[in-house]
Amino acid sequence: MTAEQELLNVASEFIHLFYSENQVNIPIKTRLNQIAESIHRTQTYFHTFQELEFGAKVAWRNSNRCIGRLYWKSLKVIDKRHLQTNIQIQKALIKHIKKSTNNGAINPTTTVFRQQMPTEKHGIRIHNSQLISYAGVLDKNQLIGDSNNLQFTNFVKANGWTKKVKNFTILPILFQFENQPIHQFKIPKKNILEIPIEHPKFNWFKDLNLKWYALPAISNMVLKIGGINYTAAPFSGWYMGTEVGARDLADKVRYNQLPIIAKKMGLDINNKKSLWKDRALIELNEAVLYSYEKQNVRMTDHHTASEHYMTFEKQEAKAGRKATADWSWIVPPVSGGITSVFHKKMSNEIQFPNFFSQKNIWETDLKSKTSKCPFH
Repeated sequence: MTAEQELLNVASEFIHLFYSENQVNIPIKTRLNQIAESIHRTQTYFHTFQELEFGAKVAWRNSNRCIGRLYWKSLKVIDKRHLQTNIQIQKALIKHIKKSTNNGAINPTTTVFRQQMPTEKHGIRIHNSQLISYAGVLDKNQLIGDSNNLQFTNFVKANGWTKKVKNFTILPILFQFENQPIHQFKIPKKNILEIPIEHPKFNWFKDLNLKWYALPAISNMVLKIGGINYTAAPFSGWYMGTEVGARDLADKVRYNQLPIIAKKMGLDINNKKSLWKDRALIELNEAVLYSYEKQNVRMTDHHTASEHYMTFEKQEAKAGRKATADWSWIVPPVSGGITSVFHKKMSNEIQFPNFFSQKNIWETDLKSKTSKCPFH
């Protein structure tokens, strides 16, 4: 099968799905002929906005690792495929952060930039894993900041970033058009909503000087719709509390706050049977949920999220669709056994459209002996 025929087959499958769930003005045969002619002439085709919007929403619906898919129909899709300059992209990313954060009443949003063309190896790429994230460095073998971003922070510094890194230093955003230099910019402080973490009962908790950002915005995944790759399509929603309280701030290789909290609570951290980790973990998660609610920032707890997933699964069955999921990601990292999703059998079958991981091209660049554009 030729590449042209393969693309036409995948495109046809998506268009049939699109027509089966939407009211469309033009006949499906006419649309398929348009796509076939475009693929024959240019080796690609272009989605209408209605197709793009539907494809992005279904990609969220099909995201097996996401517990919050009950709200897939509410996804706001911002079409920025026409943008051609660095400044235009920069403004669009800042607007994405502002619109999705919505002063704490977070709106699920994806901004879609132009598709990868047949002659391109990478297309346009956002190098950050999230639009908002904290830097991480090793200073005399002591970790400062987020260890998740150690390698990326080195890459950012190699590209001219000189800011002194503290525990919660926001990284700049780096993106790049195919065969063009990297463009780097700082997110305006007014557009970043951060939440100081405090506890409803422990007054000493705020002295830990912990905080986290309101908006999780995944920015390095590829959105695949009908055989077309959108290599820059940042997607944002709201946090489930355990993402911050049981992973970001709690993981031993991240901010590792459990021993500190346990000591403050007067627990014996040398005795595993004291369950000091468990007790500290629950208090940290309560603090995170309390703090986001106090600042009127949208966040869900893991029990509510689990119930919402069960509702999503029922809605999919009612629509005649099979809900797929990755059990290891859907079951929360806290009290998993007492959530409604724990005893569910789940199929991890991959469906399209969908969001997929793509290799960070800057990682290859870091392994080279000289600094150069990762596209070359």
